[in-house]
Amino acid sequence: MSKFLVLYSSQTGNTKQVAEAIAACLPRETACLPLAEAPNSFAEFDCVFLGFWVDRSKADAKTLEILPRLDAKNVALFMTLGASPASPHAAKCMDETAKLLPPGTVCQGTFICQGKIDPKVIEMMYKMFPPGSPHGQSPERDALHAEAAKHPNPTDLANAQNFANEVLLKL
Repeated sequence: MSKFLVLYSSQTGNTKQVAEAIAACLPRETACLPLAEAPNSFAEFDCVFLGFWVDRSKADAKTLEILPRLDAKNVALFMTLGASPASPHAAKCMDETAKLLPPGTVCQGTFICQGKIDPKVIEMMYKMFPPGSPHGQSPERDALHAEAAKHPNPTDLANAQNFANEVLLKL
């Protein structure tokens, strides 16, 4: 019988929601754990689903710490971020994270989900960046934050489950 693990790092609850949706379509005994509860070794798992959130255009610090020791044969990566999952920014963040997997670890798939942005982060960015800068307050930026606040939604979570099922079919 195959053995799976779902691990996640979540700041606002977005990545945790996606992790729980993924775990729901894996075998019942599959653990779904925050990174703080990660085992010392991952070699016993047929696949580890690793979820993270994007912080300053890269995986969050906790995820960056665990990636070098992720000694599972197969990994599936999923992430949440405030930007559109179809954006070049999102693709670059995922690609850069996948490059940090240890040699010999096979990435069996990736999933990107938009998620709400912590209001404190929005407030901080608006104070740090003047209007007119890419991260400064503007009607476009406010609209992006409003759209991000709607995610993850039921469609996103269903897509996460489809992703998990696609990974299972590959294994």
